[in-house]
Amino acid sequence: MRRYGWAALTAALITVALAGCGTPAGTDGDLADDWRPMAAAQQFVPKADECHLIDAATSYLVSYSPVDCAKTHKVETFYVGTFTGALADRTAPPKTESATLRSTFADCDSRAKKFVAGEWRDARLSLQVVPASPAAWSGGARWYRCDIYELNEVSGPNGDSDAAIERAGSLRNALASRSPLHYGCMNEDKWKMLRTVACTAGHQFEYAGTWTAPDRSWADATRDQDPVHAACRKVIARYAKVPVDANLVYRTGTSYRFPNRLLWERGDRGVRCYYWSGGTMVKRSIAGGGTKALPIQ
Repeated sequence: MRRYGWAALTAALITVALAGCGTPAGTDGDLADDWRPMAAAQQFVPKADECHLIDAATSYLVSYSPVDCAKTHKVETFYVGTFTGALADRTAPPKTESATLRSTFADCDSRAKKFVAGEWRDARLSLQVVPASPAAWSGGARWYRCDIYELNEVSGPNGDSDAAIERAGSLRNALASRSPLHYGCMNEDKWKMLRTVACTAGHQFEYAGTWTAPDRSWADATRDQDPVHAACRKVIARYAKVPVDANLVYRTGTSYRFPNRLLWERGDRGVRCYYWSGGTMVKRSIAGGGTKALPIQ
């Protein structure tokens, strides 16, 4: 009888306990359907119109620390695009100095001209493409940055350096009017580098424009000089407004500067062409000067 009594008491307690676990008012008893769904993971994507202290063509999140372009910086991101097609299907991002990235460089080139309101090669400027880092790429990122930056007056395109220098202020519309960044009249220093001087001062060189070289190896392109001089004479003729005829070779000497090997591998085929006086000191610009500025010698 005792055992039966304790069993009955236990059963009663269990019944009371279960009654206390009933569904509260206003609920459906299903906890699982009340959780909010987790937000989809967001990939990091850089922004245009930001500037950076680091000029290397790297894009790791740990080094991403943009600054106001009005403050001192080295490179400016003016566009952020997305790889598509075969480039997006790659298992790793394309290397910055590879033929794979040349179509992307061409896209940035075109956009850079609109951004600075002119041909960026007419000035002490350079361009680079920065793809997403390998880690970001493996996580699904397919973006690339187009960066533009200022070069040193001496060791920039007229030398062999493509390193960015510090500057303050955006390059947006920087070439819309005449700028100190523009190339003009120049003299060669003892290291064979072209230094800017006033066109009213005695000078032997003047920047005339850019010729786009054929797409071949840097070694082959820089080895064959005669076609480059011939192409630059035509650039100078357009600049000075003289006929492109048999007499052109007697009107002007030529000098040129190729993109350095790094730029060439990126896809830059712009060769800067310069009028050369042949040694005579000139004290005026030949721009638009016609046959009076470039008489037959």
